[in-house]
Amino acid sequence: MFRVRLVEAPMPTGSRDPDVLLAWLLDSMGLVRRKSDGFSVDDDQGALHRMLSQTFMAEPLKGWDAKSISDISGLSQTGVHHQLVKLRESGLVSTQTDDRWHVYVLRGGSMSASMELISAQAKVILNQRLGTLSSYISESEERMVVPCEEEEYGFRIEVAEPRALVEAEDSLDALVRELGLNGERAKQGDELSRKLLEELSGSGNAVSLLALSEKFGESRSRVQRSIERMRAAGIVERVPMLERLAQDIYAGLMRQSDARGEDWLMTRGGLGRLDESVSKSLIAGVRKKSLDSDRVQEILKPVDIDAQRILLNTLGGRMPYGIRIAGKDAGAVREGVMRKAERTLRRMRTVAQRLDDALDDNES
Repeated sequence: MFRVRLVEAPMPTGSRDPDVLLAWLLDSMGLVRRKSDGFSVDDDQGALHRMLSQTFMAEPLKGWDAKSISDISGLSQTGVHHQLVKLRESGLVSTQTDDRWHVYVLRGGSMSASMELISAQAKVILNQRLGTLSSYISESEERMVVPCEEEEYGFRIEVAEPRALVEAEDSLDALVRELGLNGERAKQGDELSRKLLEELSGSGNAVSLLALSEKFGESRSRVQRSIERMRAAGIVERVPMLERLAQDIYAGLMRQSDARGEDWLMTRGGLGRLDESVSKSLIAGVRKKSLDSDRVQEILKPVDIDAQRILLNTLGGRMPYGIRIAGKDAGAVREGVMRKAERTLRRMRTVAQRLDDALDDNES
């Protein structure tokens, strides 16, 4: 059954080295684990890289069997079988039976043709699988009122055909598992990622990591790891929780006033950078102990969000962030994920074509 991992990585710009280009493709399909920057062929990549370059890249349509691959690559037949399973699942190679032997070819006869087939298949399957979310994500315009300030986050998702359900598993459990949201070493029966996705899907507002951790009785670090996998897949996103900004500024003002006084607030505390009427109102409220978070929010209305964020930082706080589903409804989420998947697949098609061209140049 088809199964491929899409991993967004910087393109090997300008490189015409077939080894570098092949290493990049293997890494972008999640077939190897790259431990260092760049796309040199390290020990972990060596076995699969060597097998491909010496067999399928050299003679794509020869019809390779496990024994001949083992003889040329130096891998044991068990090792060859393990690598062939990954290549078949990812769609790079196909198999046929020839006189009781399984023989393998590079799909389409070239890396670029194989990548075109993989790309088409991956997009159809991913689009179908994401349709499951429509039963769980509640529509909410309110959820998307605050603009996302998402930093560049490397896209990473698994694309797999539906497999047989595990006992007591439903369609959402299967989707979470097959998109790779449980992680590579998930334990049987671990439902944290599913619970988090279901909670966020039904929420009309961003939810903090602390709130999620407390709700499900899990450590903050474990919740964060699960959320990071969902962010990498483009299903959820991080967003500033503006409704908490005034509350945190109020807490910072009162704390620093007690510890350092009004002069510090006006200088190093950042109030002196604000409009005079705003700073005077805040100082007066601090002095009279008449401030609360609602009053701070009212005073800061003329101050833009970036300036409020800076003020919070100078008061010793940090901008509060929460996690939300990355769209007003399931359709918007699916569109965003598909856009990122197409960007990654387009890069893979480009590099595959460059690899074929480089191999042709080496032969001429």
